[in-house]
Amino acid sequence: MSTAPDDDLSSAAEQRTGVLAGIAAYALWGGMPLVFHQIQEVLPAEVLMHRVVWSFVVVAGLLGLRGKTGWWTVLRTRSAVRVRLAAAAALISVNWLVYVWAVSEEHVIEAALGYYINPLITVALGVVVLREHLARLQIVALGFALAAVAVLTAAYGRVPWIALILACSFAGYGYLKKAVPVPATTSLAVETAVLLPFAVVGLVVLQVRGDASFLHGSGGRDLLLVALGVVTAVPLVLFGTAARRIPLTLLGLLQYLTPTIQLLCGVVVLDEDMPPERLAGFVLVWIALVILGADAVRESRRPAELVPVAEAV
Repeated sequence: MSTAPDDDLSSAAEQRTGVLAGIAAYALWGGMPLVFHQIQEVLPAEVLMHRVVWSFVVVAGLLGLRGKTGWWTVLRTRSAVRVRLAAAAALISVNWLVYVWAVSEEHVIEAALGYYINPLITVALGVVVLREHLARLQIVALGFALAAVAVLTAAYGRVPWIALILACSFAGYGYLKKAVPVPATTSLAVETAVLLPFAVVGLVVLQVRGDASFLHGSGGRDLLLVALGVVTAVPLVLFGTAARRIPLTLLGLLQYLTPTIQLLCGVVVLDEDMPPERLAGFVLVWIALVILGADAVRESRRPAELVPVAEAV
């Protein structure tokens, strides 16, 4: 008896689960400004330290409950993987710190811009670091991105450095992790473990000096700082669920939910200004992303034998 219909139903259910998990992950990441806005009176450095500490506690705890101790093996073994993850940890700490600072200083819109242009920075990174050759549409997309930076520089009266740091740090983070053969949760456990001693020492120093916000304010604020571990881990687990169940092209399209929700948070909820000249810069970025997306779809439809396939690691 054929089981093809059952297989089709199972596959459809898996894909539906993957899509829902992907939407949930990117939506939660998109809502991050609202979380950090609630603790904007806390020093961004202290927020970063708490995020590192509690993320490690949550992720290491989850892995421990599942009996997975691979992260400890990676951490204590001298290897290229550990070096890459340590470098990734440095980049993500810069990314987290700048993002928290941007929210506290009411630059949520510019932070959203950073995640819009991240794919374009990734393409540029491929050219500079990996010596990849650009397709014609990719060149056009990067041209629009450069024009957007120029327009936004004029609109802000300065280079949009917040967006550029966020985009470059996250693109570099993605590049380093691409060649690391460990699951996302294991990777985060190693990265936060690398940062953990610095975070713990920093929090102790703040407490001794009397500059810490934790335990010196409302219980609700302390709870939010502790909850940063869950806030970091849950979207990551959902993202891992989505990545295993849906095509990368669909996952890539879903990623734009995050900056879109962040943009809406900045404009609608937090009431940040979006004058026409800034909107013009965003429009140029959106055009660049449409062109980049069209190129990605075109490549995905090429015959399989003509499309270079990355080696699984």
